[in-house]
Amino acid sequence: MKTRVRKMRAPICLMALLLGTPFFSQAASLGDLGSSLLKGLGGTAQQPGTSSLGQSEVVAGLREALVKGSEIVVAELGRPDGFLKHPDVSIPLPGPLESIGKGMRSFGMGSYVDAFETSLNRAAEEAVPEALDLLVGTVRDMSIDDAMGILDGPDDAATRYFRDRNETQLAERFLPIVKQATANVGVTQAYKSMLGQAGMAAQLFDPKSLDIDSYVTGEAIDGLFLLLAREEKRIREDPLARTSDLLQRVFGGQ
Repeated sequence: MKTRVRKMRAPICLMALLLGTPFFSQAASLGDLGSSLLKGLGGTAQQPGTSSLGQSEVVAGLREALVKGSEIVVAELGRPDGFLKHPDVSIPLPGPLESIGKGMRSFGMGSYVDAFETSLNRAAEEAVPEALDLLVGTVRDMSIDDAMGILDGPDDAATRYFRDRNETQLAERFLPIVKQATANVGVTQAYKSMLGQAGMAAQLFDPKSLDIDSYVTGEAIDGLFLLLAREEKRIREDPLARTSDLLQRVFGGQ
């Protein structure tokens, strides 16, 4: 009986870990998790007091966990200051404007630079919630083979899966939202104000060379996938998690 409990604990922990919240349990290595899960899916007879772990139940648990993980990341970024105050995904000035911004700050005109940077991040914060339904749809369309590949794959397997299937669609959806958001939050006005105060330095820069909307769209998507990958890696390495109702029903008591 102890051998069966030890084998089944690994898939329980892996599914639970995908929710990213504390749960007092002990997990094996990632390789052991994938191996144990595949054994659990083999349909072998269970000893009395345990229940069979079907593929459809495992995939359902993985889907719920990935959906909730996506909801957490989207909610984190798609709120006021979600990008602006985040140390790793805050959107800076576009490369061609970095030297201009640095010079303006040194002459006490940093407020114009700050206003422009803030407007860029606000536009991204408005666009990111649009990503959730695409991510959820991708999870729901996931095949059993996809799920097994994610469970037994590298630290960012789920993030790669999301990006491969969603990046182009995300860009198409984000761009019009970003365009509207840049208008709403005054990106263009802040941009013009900054260049207007830059003096001679601005004459070295061609405003037509910068597509602000495309820049914000790309930065927003990169930030989204960066946090998804980081969360996935943490989930895989951290042995602590709390199960959802579905995961408790599917994997609890094994």
